[in-house]
Amino acid sequence: QVQLVESGGGLVQAGGSLRLSCAASGRTFKTYAMGWFRQAPGKEREFVAGISRIGVRANYADSVKDRFTISRDNAKNTVYLQMNSLKPEDTGVYYCAATSVVYGASRAVEYDYWGQGTQVTVSS
Repeated sequence: QVQLVESGGGLVQAGGSLRLSCAASGRTFKTYAMGWFRQAPGKEREFVAGISRIGVRANYADSVKDRFTISRDNAKNTVYLQMNSLKPEDTGVYYCAATSVVYGASRAVEYDYWGQGTQVTVSS
């Protein structure tokens, strides 16, 4: 069982930056690959970024590639999402999630545990 708590969301102007954090409980954090998803009002939840168990490999949605960076610190049981050059279309609730899939999971159904989400709003 893994419990996930996101933080770091907020209101930012277009072109700005935010850093999201996701703190995980339990000793098994390093056995899970992690991912970030987001959901805008009226839209389906979409994959943003994923990272392997020890953080060697990462994958991104095309819409955020070269702007967002996912990372993790297994000593702190925390995964991060650094978001730069934010756009209004990045607005939504951001969720972190844990998966037992080794790497590359990009569908929500592949993830076993979810946080409660943190709101990110980018104004134009």
